[in-house]
Amino acid sequence: GVTEIGIVIGDTGPEIREAVGDGSRWGVAITFIPQDAPLGLAHAVKISRDFLGDDRFVMFLGDNVIQGGVSRLIEQFAGSAWNAQIVLTAVDEPQHYGVAELEADGRIRRLVEKPDEPQSNLALVGIYMFDAHVHAACDAIAPSRRGELEITDAIQWLVDRGLAVHPYVHTGWWIDTGKPIDMLDANDHVLEELTHTIDGRVDAASHVDGRVTIEAGAEVVNSVVRGPAIIGRRSRIINSYIGPFTSIYHDVTVEDAEIEHSIVLEHSEIRGIGGRIADSLIGRNAKLARSSIKPTAHKLTLGDYSDIGLL
Repeated sequence: GVTEIGIVIGDTGPEIREAVGDGSRWGVAITFIPQDAPLGLAHAVKISRDFLGDDRFVMFLGDNVIQGGVSRLIEQFAGSAWNAQIVLTAVDEPQHYGVAELEADGRIRRLVEKPDEPQSNLALVGIYMFDAHVHAACDAIAPSRRGELEITDAIQWLVDRGLAVHPYVHTGWWIDTGKPIDMLDANDHVLEELTHTIDGRVDAASHVDGRVTIEAGAEVVNSVVRGPAIIGRRSRIINSYIGPFTSIYHDVTVEDAEIEHSIVLEHSEIRGIGGRIADSLIGRNAKLARSSIKPTAHKLTLGDYSDIGLL
């Protein structure tokens, strides 16, 4: 039911604009809201005021993936009289997160951002729902010791003034995709939740199991694809093996190669690779092929912070 989405962007704004587009493929309208510096989540709310108006809204941090998505939470908040709803989950190292301390009856006692000595293991997942009262909260708070306007301080302001802030404790999986392994883990979970369909072409020499999505315009030729997996639009899989928990984005070619538990972004090519590629993130427009030029050597062009394992 969400049709208007504002995306707060910073240094990576051009890349995000290119990746997201205008939202028409999802039937939504996208507004990009530039943030000059990373001055905190409450600051992001402040600079979004013209976009938000006095509407109730959900704020969703872009690096979060949560089991089941947020549709049910949005419906719950929309049908309530709450002024805010926050999503909490139990974590092993709460000192790295905003932490909520609850009363015995479940009400919020206190919120603390990255405490040195957490009094609770309930971390704030990066999903918040607010009504217009949050704007006064964001205007009232001061920057933290990190120099940021913390959303936890804004929520605490609401709590201190007796406004209705409902804590929802999420018991399913939740992933903060800060590291490559987190991206792969999130991909695993999302692929398992998909309803898979085959809209592309699979030839008679190929085997594709029931947990595989083949998007329109994609081709699978003389290949095996084992799910859960997804092959994006106009991608071509030729004489290859695509193993479980692999996401191939659009306009990718995989030929004479094997790959599993990996993510491959758009317009990339993987050809003639001996051995199986696994547990890998391959960015857009990448080309990975075996060279016929002598002497035999690995010839690589790698991005910042690359992590490559070779046999």
